Amino acid sequence: MSFSRKILNWYRDNKRSLPWRQTTDAYNIWLSEILLQQTRVAQGLPYYHKFIDHFPTVHDLANASEEDVLKLWQGLGYYSRARNLHATAKTIVNEFDGKFPGRYSDLVKLKGVGDYTASAIASISFNEPEPVVDGNVYRVLARYFGIDLAVDSTKGAKYFKALARELMDCDHIRDYNQGLMEFGALQCKPRNPDCNSCPLGDSCVALQKGLIASLPVKGNKQKVITRYLNYLVFQDPKGQTLFKKRQGKGIWQNLYEFPFIETKSEIEANVVQDKVNGMLQGYHLGQPRRINDQKIVHKLSHQHLHVHFWRLAVDRPLESGIPTSSLGRYPAPVLIAEFIEKHFESGLEAENG
Repeated sequence: MSFSRKILNWYRDNKRSLPWRQTTDAYNIWLSEILLQQTRVAQGLPYYHKFIDHFPTVHDLANASEEDVLKLWQGLGYYSRARNLHATAKTIVNEFDGKFPGRYSDLVKLKGVGDYTASAIASISFNEPEPVVDGNVYRVLARYFGIDLAVDSTKGAKYFKALARELMDCDHIRDYNQGLMEFGALQCKPRNPDCNSCPLGDSCVALQKGLIASLPVKGNKQKVITRYLNYLVFQDPKGQTLFKKRQGKGIWQNLYEFPFIETKSEIEANVVQDKVNGMLQGYHLGQPRRINDQKIVHKLSHQHLHVHFWRLAVDRPLESGIPTSSLGRYPAPVLIAEFIEKHFESGLEAENG
C-alpha cells in the first residue's frame, strides 16, 4: 500500500470533527489557517468560533475596525497575523469582489498568506493539487524517510516541498493534505509519538534507526533576550489613567499599553521616582508603589520580559486620561490585559481611590 493511501485510510478513521472541516468555503478555510499558525487547535478553536460569530463573512471582517479585530485576537499572540488578516479581508472585498482567488499562484500574493497557507486554501477549497508543508508535515516526512536536512533552511524547504509534491494524491487532495497534517498532529507527535500503532511503522526510517527524537532537524535557533519593563499606572483624582496605542513597528503594534520605563535590571521605587520625574510636566506625583509583589515573567518566542507595574497617584486630572473602568475595552498585550482584569476589575480602583 502506498504512503498516500495509508495516510488517507488513517485520516478516514481518526480525523477530528472540526468546524472548518464541515465546509470548503475559502473564507472559513483561510480564517482557520491564519488562526492556527503557530497555535494549537485547542487554543485556536475558541478564537475561530469568536471570529465567525463576529464576522460571518469576509465583508464583515473587512468592514470592522482594526481595534475590534485586535481586541478579538487578544491573547492569541503574533499580532501581525491579525493585522494581515484584516488587510487581506479588505483586499478580497475591494479587489476580488469578496471572492477568494481559486489558484495557489494568486493566493500566495495575498498579505500574510505564504506558501503553506496558499497551498492549504487552494487544495481544500478549490481542489487544486498543491502539496502542503507545515510543521506537522515536515516531521512526518523527515522521520519516515530519515531526512536530516534542516527544515528551516532554504535547501531543506525546497527538498521537502518537492518530496511532498511527489507523494501527494492528486485525486483526493483535500483529504490527503488534511490527513497528512492531522497525522503529524495526532500520531507522529513531536514528543512521545504513538509508534506502536503507526500504520507507517514498518517502513519508517527513524523508527528503525532510533532517530525519532532527533528528527526533524532545525538549524537556526533564535537568541532569546531578557528585558526589564516597568509599567507606570498613573491614577488621578477622577479615576483616570494614561493608556495609549503603541506606535511604530513591533510585535505589539497598534495595541494599547501603559507608559513604561525599560531598565537593564530590576529597580526599586526610588529609581522609578527619579526616572519618572519630568515625564509629566506640571503634575505632582505620589511615591511609586509596586502593584505586583512578584515580578511577572512573560515569555515570547525571542524575548523574556520581566515586568513590574507601579501605581503613581497624580494630584490633578490627567490630560488625555481615560477612566480606569474602560481599560478592558481596548486591545492590549495579554500580560497587560491580565493585569487589568486582575487588579482593576477586582477592585484596585476602589481600593486606591
